[in-house]
Amino acid sequence: MTLPPSESLNNLSREELLALVAQLIAEVQRLQAEVERLKHPTTTSHNSSQPPSRDQKRNLLAARAARPRGARPGHHKAARPLLDHPDRVIEARVTTCAGCGTDLRPVPPHAIVRRQVLELPVIQPVVLETQQHEVVCPMCDHVQRGTLPQGLEASRHFGPRLEATVTYLQHQQHMSYVRTQATLRDFFNVTLSEGGQACILERAGAAAHPVTETLREQVLQSPVIGSDETGARVDGRTWWQWVFVSPTAIYHVIRPSRGRDVLEAVIGDAHLHTWVCDCWAPQLKVRAERWQLCLAHQIRNLEALIERSPHLRWARELQALFRTAIHLANRRAQLTACGFQRRVTQIEHHLDRLLKREVRTRSAQALVKRYRKHRAHVLVFLHDPRVPFHNNACERALRPSVIHRKVTGGFRSRWGADAYAALASVIDTAKLRGQSAFETLVNLMGKPVLPYLVAQEL
Repeated sequence: MTLPPSESLNNLSREELLALVAQLIAEVQRLQAEVERLKHPTTTSHNSSQPPSRDQKRNLLAARAARPRGARPGHHKAARPLLDHPDRVIEARVTTCAGCGTDLRPVPPHAIVRRQVLELPVIQPVVLETQQHEVVCPMCDHVQRGTLPQGLEASRHFGPRLEATVTYLQHQQHMSYVRTQATLRDFFNVTLSEGGQACILERAGAAAHPVTETLREQVLQSPVIGSDETGARVDGRTWWQWVFVSPTAIYHVIRPSRGRDVLEAVIGDAHLHTWVCDCWAPQLKVRAERWQLCLAHQIRNLEALIERSPHLRWARELQALFRTAIHLANRRAQLTACGFQRRVTQIEHHLDRLLKREVRTRSAQALVKRYRKHRAHVLVFLHDPRVPFHNNACERALRPSVIHRKVTGGFRSRWGADAYAALASVIDTAKLRGQSAFETLVNLMGKPVLPYLVAQEL
């Protein structure tokens, strides 16, 4: 705010002076709030659930410029391995000696230096035309029409590999309709309209829905299930994408709610054994025998508390205890069963002592209250090697969806969101099982049509 000159203050009335004082008080309060805000540490991915992409990036150009080229000390040199059976071999023979002009063609080489160049061929689309014959029966005048082969039905305009390519580019590589059109045109010499792309994606989603029901059942039958959620945009509104991860399958859904109703609709009457999640209230109300809180989240929350209150010894001890428990779980196979159990008992007792300690900081009291309430769900992973101490598998499964939302801006229709969730379930499960995402989409889209062309050429 701008203050009037000091010599003019004597000319102000009482009401004007009171108004000026009120403005000054408001400005002081604003500045005090700003000072308090600046006292708190900057929110990063190390002390909160903020993604690493939002952290402040340090400049690595100078460090990279000073780094010598080649393998670092202690590292093996990385080189592309040579293929044993190249498609074509081009020999560079020696004909004459550059020194004396001797004919060296009869002299066998004492060594051959092999190098290989990897190249892509020019891709041309294959067009398969069906000619369905119609014949009128001379006896009954009934019109007979030839039967089209499977995969070349009258309703099909694009083959499974083309449909899988469009789906892969848009859903896996997060490309827009315009960029997908340009890629198809420049790389594959295929011209496709936005309407054609939309029809392909809708058909892919419809083909994936029956598969996702099977994946949902497989997830619910798993002894350990992790779950998480992130924001989604559907028709200009905020929705939520949920993911459910097991060791053998992954299931996605996109719904307009972040509440317990989504969990109940997905889980139904299934009996759950172990549930891994963060501290979101609906996640903790799932009907399961036991829960495992994500310790990665808890360590970040404690880090934020330590940065705000460096003198708080309780937070440092609890964070160190969580890290000790994680380290012990990673060394399970290196210890005897008796030795491992002895260390687990020590950690359990240490945690009980920390949770009995009184703290005065309000933010610390909130964490103490949380851990006292969920004491039985903190160290479950130490008693069952199948249970992870974190929920990172769910966060990794949702990360591509966050990228897709930021690149595309979300979904314009409900069917688009449903198709994306179904295809994400199929693709993520294929990756989890070590399968090719693209070949999985090809098989999803129907019977391949290229064998008909090969049969005709033979």
